[in-house]
Amino acid sequence: MAIFLTKESKVIVQGMTGSEGMKHTRRMLASGTNIVGGVNPRKAGTKVDVDGTEVPVFGGVKEAMEATGADVTVIFVPPKFAKDAVLEAVDAEIGLAVVITEGIAVHDTAAFWAHACSKGNKTRIIGPNCPGLISPGQSNAGIIPADITTAGRIGLVSKSGTLTYQMMYELRDLGFSSAVGIGGDPIIGTTHIDALKAFQDDPDTDLIVMIGEIGGDAEERAAAFIKENVTKPVVGYVAGFTAPEGKTMGHAGAIVSGSSGTAQAKKEALEAAGVKVGKTPSETARLARAALAG
Repeated sequence: MAIFLTKESKVIVQGMTGSEGMKHTRRMLASGTNIVGGVNPRKAGTKVDVDGTEVPVFGGVKEAMEATGADVTVIFVPPKFAKDAVLEAVDAEIGLAVVITEGIAVHDTAAFWAHACSKGNKTRIIGPNCPGLISPGQSNAGIIPADITTAGRIGLVSKSGTLTYQMMYELRDLGFSSAVGIGGDPIIGTTHIDALKAFQDDPDTDLIVMIGEIGGDAEERAAAFIKENVTKPVVGYVAGFTAPEGKTMGHAGAIVSGSSGTAQAKKEALEAAGVKVGKTPSETARLARAALAG
């Protein structure tokens, strides 16, 4: 099994015909993802040859869903058009929308997230500003390299794209059921808690690795959720122990004010919930190995 994305998932790509969209469509197809179409109103009715695979292009998400049965969309649309792309996906009620785009204005994200809530959250949003998600050996929706890990029984949820890749590589011999990059913007769709709940309910996930970073209180809220609801072992890492106070680091949400949102405060909250927390990614990987060994 896997969470959110399986080998049965039928994927479309909004912005497929752009340079980034095409590059990653090629990579997703090569890793076994069932890509059934692209969306570009200006190129509707055409087909694009992607390394020998002909992928049809549709004028809109709803049309693509009706023609192909798609239940996942990956969005590579430029920032100023991204809100409309997500709103279209939500209005079509596609099951999963993976928003890769970086640099979307916060008020745009707030608008499409509020719209998704008003529609009853029929569309799960992952991102924006995220690497997407992968269920190794099954499907890959986003920009996560497919060849850095294997299928296994670890579930990974992370704010950071590069740290997602590092953790997957360090634990590649053990493998992952799914890895979900949720993004580090101030407003995101799927949260640590959403992924933790899904991994807790997944019978093929034995251990959860959670990567957070400075800023906000998402990790503290996740710690409270773990304490009350998660029985599987959880290992954590919080990026930013050496970050200077008051500076935005990396993602837009990674800013610390006083003692609020510091790596140390997050580490203490997680440890109080029974989570073993590494001070480096490599130490976190060692803790994960020890936890799986029991």
